[in-house]
Amino acid sequence: MKDLLVMKFGGTSVGSASRMRVAAALTAQESRKRPVAIVVSAMSKITDLLLGTMRHAEAGDHAGISANLAALRARHEDTCRELLPEDRRTAVMAGVHGLIGEFERIVNGMALLNERPPRSVDEAVAVGERLSALLVAACLNAEGTPAAAVNAWEVVVTDAVFGNASPLMEPTRQKAREKVLPLLERGLVPVITGFNGATADGRPTTLGRGGSDFSASILAAALDAAEVWIWTDVDGIMSADPRLVPDVVVLDEVTYAEAAELAYNGAKVLHPRTLAPLADKRIPVWSKNSFAPEKPGTKIVPAIAKANGARAVTSMTNVALVSLEPASAELSGVQVMARALDAMARVDVEVLALSSSSYRQSFCFLVRGEELRPTMQALEAALALELAHGYVKPIHVDENVGLLAIVGEGMQGKPGLAGRVFTAISREQVNIIAIAQGSSELTIGIVVRRDGLEKAVRAVHRECELGKA
Repeated sequence: MKDLLVMKFGGTSVGSASRMRVAAALTAQESRKRPVAIVVSAMSKITDLLLGTMRHAEAGDHAGISANLAALRARHEDTCRELLPEDRRTAVMAGVHGLIGEFERIVNGMALLNERPPRSVDEAVAVGERLSALLVAACLNAEGTPAAAVNAWEVVVTDAVFGNASPLMEPTRQKAREKVLPLLERGLVPVITGFNGATADGRPTTLGRGGSDFSASILAAALDAAEVWIWTDVDGIMSADPRLVPDVVVLDEVTYAEAAELAYNGAKVLHPRTLAPLADKRIPVWSKNSFAPEKPGTKIVPAIAKANGARAVTSMTNVALVSLEPASAELSGVQVMARALDAMARVDVEVLALSSSSYRQSFCFLVRGEELRPTMQALEAALALELAHGYVKPIHVDENVGLLAIVGEGMQGKPGLAGRVFTAISREQVNIIAIAQGSSELTIGIVVRRDGLEKAVRAVHRECELGKA
């Protein structure tokens, strides 16, 4: 379909009746000019509430389940009453109660089993997005823009990795054209649930936390959209976290690669996997603020005309540094590293940074804090024999660390940049623990003590003059 715009609204952008009205107004404004499909997240804090309810169920805590169900019901009932005129509420309220009833049924099953099967978790947690889609579509219809709520498990086909599924693009393309294109051709706005999909045989899946961004890009690629707008609660992609650095600027443009690296290394604007489906088709993406829609935001493009040095610095605190070292030179460090990385790949753990020593054959890598437990279980299983017989020294874990990453297409071949960065950090009396830089020179990753991370971020931002970008 020619000139299709896909817009995604995050949790804060649909977090209340007033925010849903703004989302509906922005949608209506664009739909008068061209075809529009929108993707919605769950209302802010709802995903955490759903996951918390399932934890109560696993523990057999029926009082906790009841309290959370009451909060879930009240939040969406209140939103429905505030959002819609009285003559439109009854059918929508019935839909709200039906979806919460589905969630309650799944949760009660978990309570009987005292466990949370991953497949059931994926089906249950997607109720948050389904409630959002129902309410936003109802708001659009009430205000004169024809719309239809669409459950993404009818559209997005994925593999069977429950909790962190990946799309199967060709079957998704086929389903999107069968389900979404007819709605667009009839002049309706499809309001599609973010974050979820289903396997080819219909089992519900989710795309991982933050996966609504990913959903929007999957659908945009499947439908050959002209562009994607990601609506959040910030003005765009910034040169640093404004909570840490006072003089940040909003970047007018960044490349796909820069945006992906920033997301991967802790920037909250996009889901790390968002851009992959769009890159081949060169579909541009805008990051915009639904609380200040008049601001231009940041455009994400395949390439920019002038790449000059670093563009932004980002950071992560909830990380852990894992170190491995053979006990003697007789055991190949390369083999240990290969087996360690293979073990983590099998449990779907991402390595944020990796650094090694050639002589001692030791190496360390950084993982997200929430992935430390599966990391250690995988490593201890893969290296059980070597650890038991002392061929590999005990695995060392340091959780008192943070990661900062300097990102920029223009850093490649820039003499002295790394030296300036290291000097700026050392001036703040912050010790550098590990360094990682890929051959593309797009990102320099630096691990420091957590209590020095904020000072290091400010020092790098100042040294690279990112506030003047």
